[in-house]
Amino acid sequence: MTNDEPRRIHVSAAVIHDAEGRLLLVRKAGTTAFMQPGGKPEHGESASETLSRELAEELELRVEADALHPLGRFVADAANEPGFLVVADVFVADIGAQIPTIGAEIEELRWITRADAADLEVAPLARDNFLP
Repeated sequence: MTNDEPRRIHVSAAVIHDAEGRLLLVRKAGTTAFMQPGGKPEHGESASETLSRELAEELELRVEADALHPLGRFVADAANEPGFLVVADVFVADIGAQIPTIGAEIEELRWITRADAADLEVAPLARDNFLP
């Protein structure tokens, strides 16, 4: 890696849609961009275990790691850390009738459509890949 190459942040992220087809995005405390729920792995966690834990901590949602459906690995500019790329293992999370509740690190959550995104700062990962 040369000094001009961006550093990478590895995360797990969720695609969660409601019955109206809107995408759930969150804004973490102290940041301005809305992004998919998720976060960085702890030592020894698989990508799906990371996301299961993060959904519980951030949104009080209970989704078992083996119930998450992998969409693949996506790379985008990091929204809140200039000069970094985010490398995200992304999963569809079916939350059923659970209602997301703001938890750890989260300041705001919103269900949005592509039209709503025109008026919001949305992280490149979500904006470019997962808005309906």
